[in-house]
Amino acid sequence: MIHNGSHPITLARSDADRRVKPDLTAKRRSRPVVENDTYAAFSRRVIAAHARRVATGDIEALPDLTALYDDLDQAVLGLRSCGYSWNEIATRLGITRQAAHERWADSP
Repeated sequence: MIHNGSHPITLARSDADRRVKPDLTAKRRSRPVVENDTYAAFSRRVIAAHARRVATGDIEALPDLTALYDDLDQAVLGLRSCGYSWNEIATRLGITRQAAHERWADSP
């Protein structure tokens, strides 16, 4: 029984069972891991669909589409801050080290 001000409240057994300490309960399984290549393929499809929508005359969506460039720049800069070289990044992108450096070295 719990007192709510001057009115006692009786909890059903199922409500009382929910008030357990998290440290004592079994860990729940997390969601399945999505593989990077699967997620990347999904992302490409979404971006391509967005580009098709803009290309058919939805000029209002153009700023959102071009904002993806900023997100991609942040990904490259994040790799640099993790210690990856321009050469490692360029190799994955199929461009020269110099091209990668020119494109992202001065990014904020």
